[in-house]
Order: sequence, then structure tokens, then C-alpha cells
Amino acid sequence: MSTDLYAKECRRISMRQIIDFNTDDCKNMPYFYPNTHCKLLLLLLLLHQHLSTAEYTIGVNYGTVADNLPPPSQVATFIKDQTTIDKVKIYDANPEIIRAFANTNISLTITVPNDAVLSVAKPSAAQSWVADNVLPFYPATKIRRIAVGNEILGTGDRNLIAHLLPAMKSIHAALQSAKIADDIQVSTPHSLGILSVSDPTSSGRFRRGYDRVIFAPILEFHRQTKTPFMVCPYPYFGFDEKTLSYALFQPNGGVFDRATGLNYTNMFAGQMDAVYSAMKRVGYGDVYIVVAETGWPSAGDPNQVGVSVDNAVSYNANLVKFVSSGVGTPLMPNRTFETYIFSLFNEDLKPGTSERNFGLFRPDFQPVYDVGVLRNPQEVQEEIWRSLHDYILSAGPTPEAPSPISNGEVKKWCIPKNNATDADLQANIDFVCGSGVDCEPIKDGGPCFQPDNVRSHAAFAMNAYYQANGRNDIDCDFTNTGLAMKNVHILVEGTVA
Repeated sequence: MSTDLYAKECRRISMRQIIDFNTDDCKNMPYFYPNTHCKLLLLLLLLHQHLSTAEYTIGVNYGTVADNLPPPSQVATFIKDQTTIDKVKIYDANPEIIRAFANTNISLTITVPNDAVLSVAKPSAAQSWVADNVLPFYPATKIRRIAVGNEILGTGDRNLIAHLLPAMKSIHAALQSAKIADDIQVSTPHSLGILSVSDPTSSGRFRRGYDRVIFAPILEFHRQTKTPFMVCPYPYFGFDEKTLSYALFQPNGGVFDRATGLNYTNMFAGQMDAVYSAMKRVGYGDVYIVVAETGWPSAGDPNQVGVSVDNAVSYNANLVKFVSSGVGTPLMPNRTFETYIFSLFNEDLKPGTSERNFGLFRPDFQPVYDVGVLRNPQEVQEEIWRSLHDYILSAGPTPEAPSPISNGEVKKWCIPKNNATDADLQANIDFVCGSGVDCEPIKDGGPCFQPDNVRSHAAFAMNAYYQANGRNDIDCDFTNTGLAMKNVHILVEGTVA
């Protein structure tokens, strides 16, 4: 059978997600693809990279300052079935919304409104709040976090600010009494107005008078409870015409921090590191950071600089990739950041045109634009198949005589994670090849030498080590740079005539 006919027939009977791709479906066909071992590894690597970049998981803020939004039950179903959004934050404890997310496996952050913070600073009121707004819904609804107030420091209300930490402690104590404090975190989101200095990034510091009196005790609470410091970085509110590309993650000359010798290529990373610098300055650089809000409007007033659909796409799409990549920031390298985009919907009752147009979706669920969070299984399958089909055809027939398909199957393979650096992967190659595993196939002239790059060679070496050591998951860890692909059934012998 020709390669092309084989591919067409396999396409007919095996259109499915690659993680379930099972060439046993094609067992009645006489031959499989050439040079299978190294090419199969490259194929798995290619398709894993494709799937990993086709969709991203992200959090979103579900605001409700509007009179035209769909019912929460429809919203929850839409998010679960049509998007890859797996975390939602709301600005109150609306029972209809909390109930709507029951049994969706979507993590929910609920909020003690600012006007209730003074009350819940009292332990008895905090217990009542948890009894009313958490216990009736948990664990059916996966309540992950309670935000006590929202940007309290920005209100300037000294009494409210003074009661913020007591309120957080009271809510945490109420969760402890209910024996769910290990499952539900307590935090509070802060605007970047908490910083008195943010440029250069390494000089970031909290507002004078608040640093030791307010923020050090809050950060101590986070350290003790292993909960995040939540911030709302908005490059949209910090750019000018000269720094628009820097704010949008677009190509730019960068901003150099002379104190650290580090160069920043996007404002979001600069803002995050300014917060980190302020935290480190008061002794809490070990507390992790969650991005409670960030976004970019798709429409604004006439002649408003920097506001457009294209810019909203550029910021949010690049943001999603950046926070998911594992690259981190110059001062916080090799990290991902739990992030909540503002916002889910355009909200028509907000003041100002731009404020009404931060949404990813319109109230009818039509996307204002797509930043890579929409599910489209058929489209993903088609593109996966095109990648598979093109790859196999590009391999072409080999001069070897065809041989029958083996009935064997390999259930596990080890490949590099997408966020593994070339330096990490080269270290993996050196380790494997120094351990006695045969690396001749990836040396110059070997059958797996091409393509000649570190990632491809690492895929071969890491998998060879994994197979040689019995396919135990620990043997594919490689300091958290390896991924064991499970339940991928592949026939591994034979060629195509």
C-alpha cells in the first residue's frame, strides 16, 4: 500500500485525540511507517508540543456589573464545555453563581465584599459568613480561595485597612473550625498602588508607613498559612505611547535595570518583579504571588491611545502564553503564575467606554476575540492529523524491504516537557549517555541524528533511559523536565512500501 493511501485510510478510522490514538485500529493494514523508533519519538514530541500550545488553561474574573448577562447556570456550563478556563474569581459570594459551579471541577474564588470586611473581623461574624457562604456549597463547588475585600489599600479608609488582616485571620479561623482550612485559602487582592517605587524594578518598595505596619504582618500571615499574595498588575494603566509595545509583549528594546543587570522585555514581568522586590525588602520573598486581575480593553473613547481589539488580543494572548510557559520573570525564573484575566464578559453598567470593554466574551457568549481559551475538538483533531500526515509523508519510503507490522505495543514513552530549556535537556543527554545507555543513534551519522537539535536528541536519550530502567515514572522525571506519555498505543516495527 502506498504511503498516501495508508494515511488516508488511517485518517478515516482513527480520527481522535492523539492521546487516544491507537494504531491497532489499522492492524489489518500490512505495513507501518519507516524508521519507526526515532521517528515515532519525534512524532510524539511534535504532537505533544502541538497539543500543549493549542490550548491554555487560565483563570478569569466573572464580573456582574451589567443588566444583560446570561444566567449563572449557563455561564458555568459554557466555561466548562466550551473553554479551557479552569479557575474563576467572583467579586462577592452570590449563591446562585456558587451553586452554578457545583460539579464542574472549576476552582472558584469567592469574595467577602469590602462593606463586610469590618464585620467579619469579629470571629463570630466570620463564622456566620463561612456558614452562610461556604458550607452550603462546599465541596460540590470547588471553592479554592476566599478573597477578603478587593484592593482595600486603595480605598484610603484607614479603619478598613486596619481591620483587613484581622478579617483575614477570622475567616481563616472559621475555616479551621469547619475543618476545611487546608482546602480553602484566604487572601486579599492589591492594586499596584501599594508600591511607592516600581522603577527600576529592583527598587520596588511598599508605600512608606505601610511596609512594616501593614504588609509585613499580612505577608507573615501568608507565610504561616501557605497562601498567596494577590496582586493586580495592569500594564494598561502604566504605558505611554513610547512604551506601548513593551506593555503589549510586542518586540521592543527592553528596559534595562542597572542595579541587577537584567533586561525586561515586557511591562508585566517588570511589574511582577517590582512587587517581588518590595516583598523581599521586608523579608518575604518566599511568599508566592497570584495575579488576581490583569487585562486590556478592546474598545475605548475616540482617539484613546492604545485601545483596540488588536491590542487586547496582543496583550491577553501573550499574557496567557507567558504565565503558562514556566519561563517566569528575571527575578522569579522558572515559574508559572496563577492568573485571572479581567474579565469574562463586557459589563455594560460600568462607567466609561474602556471599562465596559475588558471582556473576552459578549453576553451572548460570542467571543470579542480569542486568546486561546476556546475549545474546538474537531479543529484540534484536524490540525493534529495534518501534522501527523505531513510528518509521515515527509519521511517518505525507506530503501529497506517492507516487513509486517508487529503486534507489540508500547504503552509509555518519555519525552521532554515543553518548558524544559536547552541547557536542561543537554544535561539530560550527558547524564543518559554517561550512564551506559547506547547513544550512538543520535551521534553524527546515526539513524536518529536528524533533526540535529538538542530537543530531538534529548527525546531519544530520555526515552532510551526510561525504557532501559523499566518505565518507572521516576526515571522520566529528569529534575521535572521529562513527561511520561501514558496509554499511547503504538506499533513499532515495519515500514511502508
